Amino acid sequence: MIKKIGILTSGGDAPGMNAAIRAVARAAMSKGMEVYGIRRGYVGLINGDIFEMNARSVSDIIHRGGTMLFTARCPEFRTEEGVEKAKETCEKLGLEGIVVIGGDGSFRGAADLSSKGILCVGLPGTIDNDIACTDYTIGYDTAMNTAMEMVDKLRDTSQSHDRCSVVEVMGRNAGYIAVNTGIACGAIEVITKERPYDLDAIAKKMLETKKNGKENFVIIVSEGVGHANEIAQVIQEKTHIESRATILGHVQRGGSPTLRDRVIATKMGYHAVQLLSQGIGNRVVGIQKDEVVDFDIQEALSMKKPYEDELHTIAEELAL
Repeated sequence: MIKKIGILTSGGDAPGMNAAIRAVARAAMSKGMEVYGIRRGYVGLINGDIFEMNARSVSDIIHRGGTMLFTARCPEFRTEEGVEKAKETCEKLGLEGIVVIGGDGSFRGAADLSSKGILCVGLPGTIDNDIACTDYTIGYDTAMNTAMEMVDKLRDTSQSHDRCSVVEVMGRNAGYIAVNTGIACGAIEVITKERPYDLDAIAKKMLETKKNGKENFVIIVSEGVGHANEIAQVIQEKTHIESRATILGHVQRGGSPTLRDRVIATKMGYHAVQLLSQGIGNRVVGIQKDEVVDFDIQEALSMKKPYEDELHTIAEELAL
């Protein structure tokens, strides 16, 4: 029986991480385990920035964005020496298992630590939704809703000024936030790395719809493509429609998590503890077809996630 586990959050923060921390802590405590919070990810694991948690440690956090454990990136943990230091910390405190909440880079670290004999279970926490073994990552739903709300507000100004708003949303190298926000906001065009785009064709489409009475426009650009300012400039030159770029940035990572993110994070966190309680590590937890699943970390990292081509096609065909 596992007696002591730790929890850490690593990489970029995502709404719902606190809900996952709460679920892991309380599920473990209900099984009689001791639970330790590790501050600032692998940096804290190496340096020993660790504290014992109780049931009240995670009170009133389920509705809060960010992570109560803080997060950081740790170049040292990519080295053999760094992993050994982390292992020594675990052995010193008697930590037999670690729940790692983060993205692909965090899971690679978890795999390295698992190879040293410390049971690790990863929970996918990233707004980008770019982890292939799961349909949804913790934070993705909140980020999409935040982007949608921001674009809706920008549309009011676009409508008032007969303007085109070119809005860059986050997603690193994945266009999932962009395509979903685009279809939810009725964008005239969605630009992502997964699909080729032609600014001449976009400008022509805008002018044709303007002849049919359309007076304002929204173009959604994925962070992986970038260049929102340049795209807005080119669109304005080609259409003579005033065009402004807005980069939403890190506002998409913040805010109170949606119901979906809270529930998904809770289910994943609970499942992680069930695995550890059985002495199972080196796994990544995910959601597929609304069911909780888990995979070997290396298998999960090797998977490729298909782009939502059908949704992108729908967005294009409805933009008239």
